[in-house]
Amino acid sequence: MTNALFDLRGKVALVTGGNKGLGKAMARGLAVAGADVVIASRSEDQLKCALEEILHGTGRSGAYFVTDVADRESVRALADAALAKMGKVDILINNAGMNHPQPIDGIDDDVWDKILEVNLSSVMALTRALAPGMKTRRWGRIVHIASIFGQVSKAKRSAYSATKSALFGLCRASALDLGPYNVTVNCIAPGPFLTDMPMSILSEDEKNAFADHTALGRWGDPNEMMGPALFLCSDAGSYVTGQVLFVDGGYLAK
Repeated sequence: MTNALFDLRGKVALVTGGNKGLGKAMARGLAVAGADVVIASRSEDQLKCALEEILHGTGRSGAYFVTDVADRESVRALADAALAKMGKVDILINNAGMNHPQPIDGIDDDVWDKILEVNLSSVMALTRALAPGMKTRRWGRIVHIASIFGQVSKAKRSAYSATKSALFGLCRASALDLGPYNVTVNCIAPGPFLTDMPMSILSEDEKNAFADHTALGRWGDPNEMMGPALFLCSDAGSYVTGQVLFVDGGYLAK
């Protein structure tokens, strides 16, 4: 019974930003649980290597598609290509995101617009494209990767925090739209994880401060996102929808 709750054999998952970091780890977790996996990002070289590592030893099939989620046509093309290649998409993890810290009185219009397109509008567009098939099959799992910065924030994160908070609202409303069709919609809000994005923009002092602020006293390893994602994407989480799951090592508790 326990294993059956997490069994994803026969399911197809699409993970954006699946070439590295949290996206790659979650895609690997779903493949190990039996799902066929599609990943997407802008880097073809990274995608090819990542897909091999994600599928290694699982016996599952998969595909990758070069996609720039900042471009709405590219997002539409991703949905079409995934459906054409795999026949369906049962699980969608909207993981791709960006952050470009700027103060509110100095943020550039092009930066604001791009962050909104990548972190929020692309999520809407991909969900809109794939939800109809889930409704028809009366089974689906949609997970938006938000952030603790949707709940709290930090200087120069106006655009980033705005989009991550917006994902909470999008999740709740979409859960009501899709619930009658046995399709769940949830958010995972990660805290400090050892991925390229925070490592590239934070000083050493800031990195240490984030670790010290968690209950566990450390940054998370991307593989520690496998369990939360699998829970929400499987029958184990069948009665969980419209929720935000904070996976933050106790950051918000402190």
